[in-house]
Amino acid sequence: MQHGDSASVPAATQDSGGRWKRFLPLVAIGAGAVLALIFGREYLSFAALSENYQHLVAWRDENWIASMIVFMAVYVLAVAFSVPGAIWLTLIGGFLFGAVLGSVLVVISATTGAFFIFMAARTALGETLRARASGWIARMEKGFQEGEVSYLLIMRLVPAMPFFIANLAPAFLGARTWTFVWTTFVGIIPGTVVYISVGAGLGEQLARGEAPDLGVIFQPHVLGPLLGLAVLAALPVALKKFGILKRRTHD
Repeated sequence: MQHGDSASVPAATQDSGGRWKRFLPLVAIGAGAVLALIFGREYLSFAALSENYQHLVAWRDENWIASMIVFMAVYVLAVAFSVPGAIWLTLIGGFLFGAVLGSVLVVISATTGAFFIFMAARTALGETLRARASGWIARMEKGFQEGEVSYLLIMRLVPAMPFFIANLAPAFLGARTWTFVWTTFVGIIPGTVVYISVGAGLGEQLARGEAPDLGVIFQPHVLGPLLGLAVLAALPVALKKFGILKRRTHD
């Protein structure tokens, strides 16, 4: 009798420990975000870039491959930790590596960082929230999953959606991992190209002491095409809502 009771205690303890382990990635990301906000925010600013851009160029010229690896690693961490001011890293990518290579490095890095935070959130809370979902939450989850690709693309294309929310919300709504990854990769390309293009011409602005226009993405000639792409992404959901796709399928 006593032997059986003593055997059950470690089992319960082990089960409890297993439940807590799933929160560790999210806790680590949260801790990293706080530390980055406290100690690293000043490094992602126009003032920091203006003071150090010549050193960055010299370091890149002397360490071409290493500079790309370090840049991508920093970008991944910045996205995973949801560091404010990460947009300056995108500008630096264009400034250091040009429009084409800079876009490739940023899109890959941003997608990787988004994947990390998505998996951490889904592992820690996603399954629990979905298991307890009821009422309007369950209906919202069902609606999201029916138009998953469209909603994920819209989240990326519309610049009003903060990047970290677009990483966390799909995890709580049951998005499929591969769908999340490829829609993130494709959906961030247009906005990335816009800011990378700004960064590619940053050298002359820095030399003159001028700050880049971060609101360029909200200018009509830029925002219009992005919203147009978002409308196209939303089209399948609209057609399904009005029953057009269903009728054509039955026909």
